[in-house]
Amino acid sequence: MAQQSCPFLAIDPSGQDLYGQISRIRAQGPAVEVELPGGVRAWWISGLELNKRLLASPLVSKDAYRHWPAWINGDVSRTWPLAIWVSVRNMVTAYGPDHTRLRRPMAAAFTKRRVDALLPRVQEIVDRVLDGLARVPVGEVVDLRRSFAAPVPHEVVCELFGVPREPHGPDGPRQALYRIINRFFDTEISLEDAHANAQDLYRTLTAFLDAKRARPADDLTTALIAAHEEGSLTEQELMDNLILLLTAGYETTVNLIDNTVHSLLAHPDQLALVRSGRASWEDAIEESLRHEAPGAMSGLRYAVEDIEIEPGLTIPKGDPLVVSFAAAGRDPERHGPDADRFDVTRPTSRDHLSFGHGVHHCLGRPLAMAEATTALTALFDRFPHLALADPARPPKRLRSVISTGHQELPVLLHGRDGTPARGPAPEELRAIRKPAGTTGTRVPSA
Repeated sequence: MAQQSCPFLAIDPSGQDLYGQISRIRAQGPAVEVELPGGVRAWWISGLELNKRLLASPLVSKDAYRHWPAWINGDVSRTWPLAIWVSVRNMVTAYGPDHTRLRRPMAAAFTKRRVDALLPRVQEIVDRVLDGLARVPVGEVVDLRRSFAAPVPHEVVCELFGVPREPHGPDGPRQALYRIINRFFDTEISLEDAHANAQDLYRTLTAFLDAKRARPADDLTTALIAAHEEGSLTEQELMDNLILLLTAGYETTVNLIDNTVHSLLAHPDQLALVRSGRASWEDAIEESLRHEAPGAMSGLRYAVEDIEIEPGLTIPKGDPLVVSFAAAGRDPERHGPDADRFDVTRPTSRDHLSFGHGVHHCLGRPLAMAEATTALTALFDRFPHLALADPARPPKRLRSVISTGHQELPVLLHGRDGTPARGPAPEELRAIRKPAGTTGTRVPSA
């Protein structure tokens, strides 16, 4: 059994050199021991096919309470800054029959019918946010992540889960969730702040569930409460699955929109391919999912038994491992020596792990794809001269090794010459636009 020699590669919690670190780890082998933020050691898996193999293997678990001795024995503290990614009891951290039991009510609640019914509302939300952007003075720099990429998925996920708009202010449920989730993925956060944010999250969701029980509606939260009352979920599982769906349904879609806009604006030749019809919006979105996986890595997984990676290299039973979605997306063995290049015509662009693989594939894929397609087509229709405010200065990445996006995305809505485009008025665009989900892009079925 081969063991990685010390010193361990320490993963930078700031996330500012994510792909540089991924390249250095890849050069050391298919499975390399690293040190995660907070001093916890894990095996980092880089290759696409190896990640697929491990994601589909019954020898890999996500249940720390059953298969991670360091967590069970208390060697890893419950106050570890990334502990909430381990401590929650939801379908993503479940193993075997427990995973099947927990996933069933989620799938029943996350039906294609519910998603399809939401699509017209997605278009309305996108149009309303764009109407607000249209009022920005010409020449003013806009943070497109904060003003577009974030509010659209936030409003959509709140609609899906029935999170009320009232009361307004920082303690209102929508505003509180927005604040909490934005800090949830910060891996440079202090131990004290991480603990306080987790407490704030549980407190906010407890109040929300109490209100929803008093006033049920046709939304996903009410469906999950019904599953709890039928005995399919414990109270803790109800809460933790709600955390999973709210956070994953928001953050990853924000990053998908953010990253796709940035990649297209930073590569005008690729945007031209989409505009000309030589590549579709779906091509651009799939390549973005490969090139910049919205979630850089999974939560920890654990070896149920010794796992032989290759002759002479074995992950011992009980060791944690990291499935690196970001590394898999840029695997040169699958995507070629130019895997770091954004190319909307790449024939392998759909071969990525951004929506997971196997039994843990993402239930929210159809909604995320529809949101991204609707948002991107409407954005570039409304602002055809959209440009990066400073093309020579790449925007700072999020302070995270979990979430892949930008702290802000400064743009000029009307291009650097400051001349607003003369095209169809917003109401004309709405009149001629196809219904959400039929924009020429195939939306995967549930």
